[in-house]
Amino acid sequence: MRRLPRFPRVIGFDDGPFARRPGSAVPLAGVVCGGTRFEGLVWGRVRRDGWNATNEVCRLLEGGKFLPQVHLVLLDGIAFGGFNVVDLPELAGRLGKPCVAVMRRHPDLAAVEQALRRLPRAEERWARIQRAGAIHQLGGFTFQVQGAEPSLVAEALARVTDRGRVPEALRLAHLIGSAVITGESSQRA
Repeated sequence: MRRLPRFPRVIGFDDGPFARRPGSAVPLAGVVCGGTRFEGLVWGRVRRDGWNATNEVCRLLEGGKFLPQVHLVLLDGIAFGGFNVVDLPELAGRLGKPCVAVMRRHPDLAAVEQALRRLPRAEERWARIQRAGAIHQLGGFTFQVQGAEPSLVAEALARVTDRGRVPEALRLAHLIGSAVITGESSQRA
C-alpha cells in the first residue's frame, strides 16, 4: 500500500450480539465501503472464545469479489466473540492486504492478560495479541497493523471516517450486526 486513492475501499468486520454460553455462535458482519459510502456486505459466524476468527475472515474474502477491490481490511479490535483472537500477521499474509485492528482507546493490557487466564490456552491467545504488533496512536486513531506503515494507515483511516474516530465500515458493521440479531441497531457504534 504505497499510495492511497482519494476514497480507499475498505472492509470492516465487527461481531454482533451473542449468547454468553461457551462456544456459542457469534455473528460476524463485514461491510465494504468506498471511502465512507456503503458498497457491500459479507456475513459469517465465529465461536465465542474459539479459534476460528482468522479462518472465518479469510473464508469470507478468499475467492470472493471484494478481496481484489479492497485496500485495507479493518477489524473492530483484535478479537471477536470474547477472545476469539485474530492472528493479524497470518491474516495479512493470507489475504495479501494490510490488516488493521482498530480500537476506540488504548487497551488495558494487564486487564486483558488477566481475563485471558480464565480461558483454555491463555498463552496462545496472549501470543496472538502480541504478534499483532505495537499499538499505534496516530491521527486520533488507536490501532495495530500488519502489512503497511502506521502513518499511511492513519491517513487511510481518516479518509474512511465520516465523523468521530470509528471508520464508517466498522460503524456500519456494528449497526448491521446488532440489527440482524436483535431487530434494531444499537445505540453505540
